[in-house]
Amino acid sequence: MMKRKPVVAGKFYSGMPGKLRSEIEGMVKKGATREKAIGLISPHAGYPFSGPVAGATLSRVEFTDTFVIMGPNHSGMGAPFAIMTSGSWETPLGNVEIDSEMGAVILEKSGYLEEDQGAHAYEHSIEVQLPFLQYFNETVKIVPITLGPSSGTVYKKIGISIADALRQLEERAVIMASSDMTHYESQESAETKDTMAIESILEMDEDKLVNQIERYNITMCGYGPVVALIAAAKSLGAKEAELVQYRTSGDATGDYSSVVGYAGIIFK
Repeated sequence: MMKRKPVVAGKFYSGMPGKLRSEIEGMVKKGATREKAIGLISPHAGYPFSGPVAGATLSRVEFTDTFVIMGPNHSGMGAPFAIMTSGSWETPLGNVEIDSEMGAVILEKSGYLEEDQGAHAYEHSIEVQLPFLQYFNETVKIVPITLGPSSGTVYKKIGISIADALRQLEERAVIMASSDMTHYESQESAETKDTMAIESILEMDEDKLVNQIERYNITMCGYGPVVALIAAAKSLGAKEAELVQYRTSGDATGDYSSVVGYAGIIFK
């Protein structure tokens, strides 16, 4: 069985279990009201920058046994649309098993996804979500999917195939899209562009989101996973999306001249 080793432990988050736990502890919201979520958007930078948004967002979600996690493919390695349906992912907090049954059905339903471990080997966008999931549920399982560059139409079809698989299995999994927002622009510019993107997401209008991204050159790295998530969430009966938190790297560093934006959103 393939065990995927962590590649950003000790860089994006602490590589030591005790330190990592307390790092996460400082970012989650104790006593937050949890809701049944169909899906969520969570950022994937180093924990000092995006961790508070991820922590606040996951603190609002009722946990299920499995999370289907879609992330962008930053490395360009492997298949354009890659899923892993067996094995496990290692983090400093232990191993996260892949939900093989759910993965196999998603793969079968999709005309685009391919079984490919190479695309996942060095990709951080899924890995950084896992310690947060383990913090809340030690036995959580995942279905990891990376999406490379494509069209909104393809992303929507992938999202709908995930929804079809969950319906067939009669299982409730939370679908997560891992994405950061605008990259390396001034705080003012990032906030302006991200507000437009977030409005489209809150309206659950994936076509509008793609149009805004193209028209205003919004450098949101995980917009493919977000488009797929919106399509899946609507197919599974989502009625609304809620912005839990937005911040930028400037809120962590104090340097607002060149920031990256982070948004946490839940679909219910």
